[in-house]
Amino acid sequence: MFKIIKRQEMAEGTVILNEIEAPLIAKKALPGQFVIIKATETGERIPLTMADTDPEKGTITIIYMVVGKSTAIFRDLKEGDSYMDVIGPLGAATHLEKVGKVVCVGGGTGVAVLHPITRGLKEVGNDVTSIIGSRNKDLLILEDKMKAASTRLHVCTDDGSYGHHGFVTEVLKDTLEKEDIKLAVAIGPVPMMKAACAVTKEYNVKTVVSLNPIMIDGTGMCGGCRVSVGNETKFACVDGPEFDGHKVNFDELILRLRAYNSEEKESYNNYCNSQKA
Repeated sequence: MFKIIKRQEMAEGTVILNEIEAPLIAKKALPGQFVIIKATETGERIPLTMADTDPEKGTITIIYMVVGKSTAIFRDLKEGDSYMDVIGPLGAATHLEKVGKVVCVGGGTGVAVLHPITRGLKEVGNDVTSIIGSRNKDLLILEDKMKAASTRLHVCTDDGSYGHHGFVTEVLKDTLEKEDIKLAVAIGPVPMMKAACAVTKEYNVKTVVSLNPIMIDGTGMCGGCRVSVGNETKFACVDGPEFDGHKVNFDELILRLRAYNSEEKESYNNYCNSQKA
C-alpha cells in the first residue's frame, strides 16, 4: 500500500495533487518518467508522469485532472488513505544536457509533467524560458514552482484573466523571434503540442513532446500506446513517453485519443472552436 501524505485541490477542485510514500520509486525516478497507479483491487490502471520526487522523504508527487470514474475514485482518497499499487519508474528519462537557450511550454495539467524537466534543464546550466497557460487564471497550476525552476516565466490565459491574453504558441513564436533557442519542450493537450511543434518547425528548433496515448501494462506488451513517429510505430511506455515532436503523427494520435479519452476530446474541441473565433 502507498500512503497519501499530502493532498491538495487545485484549479477549482478539478485537479488534485497527491504526495505519496513510495521510497524505492523516489530513489530511482528521473525527470520525464511516469508511474502506473491503481486505487483498488478492481480499479483501473492509470499512467501519470511524476510532477516531483523527494528521495530523502521517500515520496513522489502526482497531479491529475478528474475526468472520469477512475480519477473520481482517486479524488475521494484523503490524506492517510492509500493507493493499492504504484508501479514505476517507467518510461525513458528526459535527456538533460547543456545546449544554451531552451524554451519550455506547458498547458493545463501538462505543466505538472513539464516542471521536473524544466528544473533539470536549468540545473545542468541552460538558460530556460518557460511559458505556461490555461483557459483562465483559476485553472493555472504550479506557477510558483515553474518560476523557481526557470530563468524567466511567461503566463498565458485564453480569456485574458491573467498574464498574456492568448495562447502559449503566441508567446512561443515571439520568444523564437527574439532569442537563439536551441531546444524546445512542449507538454500539454495534444492539439497544443501539435500547434507548438508547427511554430518551432518554422524556426528549425528541435522540439521534444511527451505523449499520453492509451496505456495498459506500461511495459510494451499490449501495444495500446502505439504512436507513429517518423513513419515508424513506437510504444510510448518504453520508447517514450518523449519523442521528437516534428516526427510525431499528431492527427493519428488525436483520432485515437478522441475515441477513448474525454479530456483530450474536450481539449481538441475547445482548441478547434478557439481557432474559428
